[in-house]
Amino acid sequence: MKKILIVVDMQNDFVDGALGTREAEGIVDRVVSKIKEFDGEIIATLDTHGQDYLQTAEGKKLPVPHCVKMTPGWLLNEKVREALAEKEHRIFEKKTFGCVKLLKRIRKWSRKEEIAVELIGLCTDICVVSNALLLKAHFPEIKLCVDASCCAGVTPQSHQAAIETMRMCQIEITGISG
Repeated sequence: MKKILIVVDMQNDFVDGALGTREAEGIVDRVVSKIKEFDGEIIATLDTHGQDYLQTAEGKKLPVPHCVKMTPGWLLNEKVREALAEKEHRIFEKKTFGCVKLLKRIRKWSRKEEIAVELIGLCTDICVVSNALLLKAHFPEIKLCVDASCCAGVTPQSHQAAIETMRMCQIEITGISG
């Protein structure tokens, strides 16, 4: 079985930059540990916007410039970047919440063997849930899980709501104590 770890948008702007939160800062070390311990394929996604962000549909609803390509906020968090540098990995840029390139890559691998996908990262309630639901819709029979302890949402409440949404859609949720 091919194991795949998807590290969603662990970028400076989501950790401690324009849209950062204490909760996002709090998962960095767990994400780094997960990357270092993972034995399989690793894909990291990068939320990627241009200088015209405020004129986009997303920018009109969330008027906070973030993850503008080639800016410090667009870069992966330094600890995450260092952990990934120790492993073979791919990086996919995405212009919106879900990453279509993931679907193409997973489809290619799933034609050859059984796969298991785990997602971690930011933000649980936007990009993690979007990618998890895209994968579930396109590959309903793959083993798909999200480690909630390695995710953070815009707020703790919206993080929990996203976790419950994914659970209701039959995505396995790990990393929850109690």
